[in-house]
Amino acid sequence: MQANTEKLVVVITKGIESEISSVALTIANGGLTAGLKVSLFLTSTAIDLVRRGGQRLTQVAPLEPVVELIESFQKRGGVIWACPPCVKARGYEQSDLIEGVIIAGAGLMHAEIKSGAATLSF
Repeated sequence: MQANTEKLVVVITKGIESEISSVALTIANGGLTAGLKVSLFLTSTAIDLVRRGGQRLTQVAPLEPVVELIESFQKRGGVIWACPPCVKARGYEQSDLIEGVIIAGAGLMHAEIKSGAATLSF
């Protein structure tokens, strides 16, 4: 299968407890800057990045604050998917998440990969 060099799926498994989430979001924003169609698939503790107020709890200098990284990502057309079982396991519902986050299973991510999207995992 030939990669579709216009798409990137970034899987993030770390949340507000890890600087890895800041790195992942910085790279996802870089993908948008490079002209890629970028989607994030959040699992495990990464769900807390899109919980209302959660993204304000971490920042890794010298990177931008997570809240700004997420806002920039969404404003520039990035798509954020949240794993349904991971959302439910934390007792969250759609109303607990920031606007624009789509609670969706891995099928959407798999469809992007099947169409040739490159992938990164953090």
